[in-house]
Amino acid sequence: MLQWLRKYRRGQLPGDISAGIVVAMMMIPQGMAYALVAGLPPVTGIYASILPPIVYAVFGTSMTQSVGPMAIVSLMTAAVVGPMAAPGSGLYQVLAAQLALISGVVLLLCGLLRMGFVANFFSRPVMSGFTVGSAIVIAGGQVRPLLGAGFPHSHLPSAILGLGSVLLLVLARSHFARLLRACGMPPSAADIASRLAPMLIVMAGTALVPLLGLEAMGVRTTGAVPSGLPQLNLATSSGHWRQLLQPGLLIGFVVFLISMSAAQSLAQKRNEKLSSNHELLGLGAANVASMVSGGFPVTGSMSRTAVNFAAGANTPLASLITAVLLALALIAPTGWLALMPLPVLAATIIVAVLGMLELDTLRTALRYDRGDALAWFATGAGVLAFGVEAGVLIGVALSMGTLIWRASRPHIAVLGRIAGSEHFRNVDRYPAETRPDMLVLRVDANLFFGNVEAVSERIEDELRTHPTARNLVLVMSAVSSIDTTALFALQELNQSLERRGIGLHLAEVKGPVMDRLKHSRLLHTLNGQVFLSTAIACDHLQGALKQPAT
Repeated sequence: MLQWLRKYRRGQLPGDISAGIVVAMMMIPQGMAYALVAGLPPVTGIYASILPPIVYAVFGTSMTQSVGPMAIVSLMTAAVVGPMAAPGSGLYQVLAAQLALISGVVLLLCGLLRMGFVANFFSRPVMSGFTVGSAIVIAGGQVRPLLGAGFPHSHLPSAILGLGSVLLLVLARSHFARLLRACGMPPSAADIASRLAPMLIVMAGTALVPLLGLEAMGVRTTGAVPSGLPQLNLATSSGHWRQLLQPGLLIGFVVFLISMSAAQSLAQKRNEKLSSNHELLGLGAANVASMVSGGFPVTGSMSRTAVNFAAGANTPLASLITAVLLALALIAPTGWLALMPLPVLAATIIVAVLGMLELDTLRTALRYDRGDALAWFATGAGVLAFGVEAGVLIGVALSMGTLIWRASRPHIAVLGRIAGSEHFRNVDRYPAETRPDMLVLRVDANLFFGNVEAVSERIEDELRTHPTARNLVLVMSAVSSIDTTALFALQELNQSLERRGIGLHLAEVKGPVMDRLKHSRLLHTLNGQVFLSTAIACDHLQGALKQPAT
């Protein structure tokens, strides 16, 4: 916080104030709606939107990140706590806050241990499949409150209000900004105004409740919302720590991944640099703060962060202003919040999460890499069939499995010389010249215990295909490391080739690899030489073969 405060300029204040106001208007219905997704009283969503962004502003490095409730994390909270307690009960609220505490402590520890790199193990197709699966689950869970009862036995007034709100929200998303621009509003202002359409529709629905007597007709509302700031909460359930530990680890991981994804995309636009380890600290502290204020796990929201950025936010002061405005909304009379109709809130949730159904990643993966496409489908199907936690684990397992499978089967190319040059290329791709007495192979991967057997088998296959070869040249330009298992395999290969009268030569060995090899027996017993380049190796070996025997 001291870094951005020290550099703060007066000219940044108008943008921070406008962004703070816009996001606060967005947060009231959104926070309450996401609390319902988590199975908590609606006011809990506002509690989770006050203290966490203030604490994040102290430790986080993103200038525009908006921290608070988010649909996917709310769904994960409900999936974890739902089997342990009745939704909305006192125990349920304690467990949700306890889950935020565990996630926060996990993130803090990861930040202190500088483990920001773990986000790299969650591939984009897995994240996309997880998001799409979660969006479908969330939308499906809101059908009952949207219609006032289970389909097809819907409550007519609730269904009319809910479906009408869905229609208005969809039209506002697709046409409202364009209409405002046609009326002369600047494009940036029109985009921000269109983002506030859910707030306007919720306010309109709230006004209709007393005007038309919708409660008397059976339309459910949020009910009484306690006024005043959240009280300090330190309550935990001693009997549920073990049950919450593993889900807390997983939620912490997802919180970090979603937040970094939202923050990085906007940081690149402003040429800002994020520190993943400081982000872990900021998000961890924000979740601990959410627990203290009676909230539930929070994260950086992609949609709110985009709105915060578009509304002119320059620094985390915008989030501080949002938090102050939300606190004032709770201090002021909250009777109007109690009249918010649940069908309208359900409509805002459904339209918001259906906007997360992006399929570009799947289309690209289908064309580019079927393994990633499989991971996308498996993750999404896992979320739908087995739940959010299982879906995430399936996706991560498939990503890691695909990575291991590819690493264990490295690409190995037979090289030949391009005529009239010193360049060597894959003979399957270029009209390159080869010699019957020489086999040149390039290994395009690091050598380690997981792939060395496959490399050895491929070398032997190529030697059988080239029975007249008297020299084998391994081009190591793509090899950055050789572990102990691979070192032993190279030594065994060297001994085997020596018995068959075939020389083993290395070319283009990288400096770090050569430094390690100097401490081994391979260089001392090598049945051949180490050459600076492939061209030098081939010229030398060709000249040696032409010399008469003595």
